Amino acid sequence: MNHGRKVTVVCSVLVVALFAGSIMSRRKVEDIRGRQATLEEVLYLPSGKTVKRLSLGYYSLLADVYWTRAVQYFGSRHIRGSERYELLGPLLEITTDLDPHLIVAYETGSIFLSQRVPEGAGQPDKAAALVEKGIRANPAYWRLYFTLGFIHYVDRHDYKAAREAFQKGSERPGALPWMKIMAARMAEKADDPNMAGYLWKTIHDTTTDKSIKESAATHLLSLRADSDMDELERRTQAYQQKFGRYPEEWSDLVRAGLLRGVPVDPKGAPYKLRLDGTVRVADPKLFPYIERHGGK
Repeated sequence: MNHGRKVTVVCSVLVVALFAGSIMSRRKVEDIRGRQATLEEVLYLPSGKTVKRLSLGYYSLLADVYWTRAVQYFGSRHIRGSERYELLGPLLEITTDLDPHLIVAYETGSIFLSQRVPEGAGQPDKAAALVEKGIRANPAYWRLYFTLGFIHYVDRHDYKAAREAFQKGSERPGALPWMKIMAARMAEKADDPNMAGYLWKTIHDTTTDKSIKESAATHLLSLRADSDMDELERRTQAYQQKFGRYPEEWSDLVRAGLLRGVPVDPKGAPYKLRLDGTVRVADPKLFPYIERHGGK
């Protein structure tokens, strides 16, 4: 068999193989989309780049499948209060390998990854890496810089990185003016509860994901409770300095003119006054993100 004949035969075999692979991949995708697939089926190939090579053009279709399964996986674990989300990162990586322009996977998926366990996967470094991947693929989309700055500030406590993210995002076309304001605030005073509240309020008001909106609302309530208890403890300290002892009941502070009445937390329950002058919420489970007033 001459060289030309060999080349023709090899090419013919490759065309047939690729055609068969295309049919099999399409049937696999349609089968998965047509019913509730298991995670094992969705992750039957662990590499997004491998999946993309074998999908033969069905990139967006498969990306939708993987994104749907990522949301279902996170949601089912979140409801059960799971502390393990080991497949969330791989699902998001494959999703964004298949469709680098699926913005929701970066914005919402990174929040799933970054939040503390059990509200999320507790993997803020992976969350930041995912958003950085999204920025590389979508450099003009300024809201990804906001998401990155948010993760750096709230979850990673890297205020320099947060400032840089907000600053770069503020320079992108269409960016809203408050991006520059947040970059400036990062430079002035990084560890600021008011800034954290502003960021969570922005997330709450702009997200369309119900679970993230609920989580943002819980964060805001926790921040408010922390702030309340800071102020109440300042007043118990003032009482101690005046009378040489801490108040035993809220009525002591009322009689001393330091309070108008019994203070209540954002859920409407009275705050608990302890004998050492510290203050706690009645039910810490309702305020899981309290930072400065833990314990019972």
